[in-house]
Amino acid sequence: MDNSGKEKEATQLMADADKKVKSSGSFLGGMFGGGHHKVEEACEMYCRAANMFKMAKNWSAAGNAFCKAARLHMQLQNKHDCATSFIDAGNAYKKSDPNGKTSVMVSALFLLLLQGRFTIAAKHHISIAEIFESELVDIEKAIAHYEQAADYYKGEESNSSANKCLLKVGAYCAQLEQYQKAIEIYEQVGANTMDNPLLKYSAKEYFFKASLCHFIIDELNAKIAVEKYEEMFPAFSDSRECKLLKKLLEAHEEQNSEAFTEAVKEFDSISRLDQWHTTLLLRIKKTIQGDEGDLK
Repeated sequence: MDNSGKEKEATQLMADADKKVKSSGSFLGGMFGGGHHKVEEACEMYCRAANMFKMAKNWSAAGNAFCKAARLHMQLQNKHDCATSFIDAGNAYKKSDPNGKTSVMVSALFLLLLQGRFTIAAKHHISIAEIFESELVDIEKAIAHYEQAADYYKGEESNSSANKCLLKVGAYCAQLEQYQKAIEIYEQVGANTMDNPLLKYSAKEYFFKASLCHFIIDELNAKIAVEKYEEMFPAFSDSRECKLLKKLLEAHEEQNSEAFTEAVKEFDSISRLDQWHTTLLLRIKKTIQGDEGDLK
């Protein structure tokens, strides 16, 4: 489908809106009134133009048009509409310019926070984090936005949503070798979930992850941690994760690379280990003298 007509119409609409904005601040506009009304009309025209650009798949132009509408909403003191337009701009920019999206989303967040809309602000922090992790590949910035989202969710007592964000942070911290921070997160989320009848099954996974992070730091650390988690959460003792940890600790203490690999293979044959677990287990195994650095 040829959308060139829509794009031309949108371009003309933008030019007409620009003229309205300019005339609203002119001497005659101020003298005879109507400046405020012209700004409102221009704002509506920018939004219409933005939607036409979207139909034509000109995402950058659509983002620019929504941004112009947002700035006029700000001038008119329409904070909610301003935030909405910035978010619309961000969604358009995402199609062509991830950096563009993050900058306008931050503007939208500022307005949402002024209005006390913390839950919505948290969701947009997550959107920004996802752009940094998947499109811009800046994990440190992704972590910062997930942490901010978790803080806002905690403030609104949305603990389940806060935990999801924290788990993202924990996973990335472990990958970046920030093990102590990852441990604190996994212990915190594990403690929060172990007494919840609906969530306690997941607690063993969080204590398992914390134990692996301890193990990389020091074998003795891991032994002490496993004992602590068993005391905190007795169900952890009977879990396959705990039994695997004890086998790995024994193999590591004996510097037995083959026993270590065999224990991992046995566990993996029933409960498939993902890339995160495999990476950490390889890091642990490499501390065994003479190890070749794989789990085969």
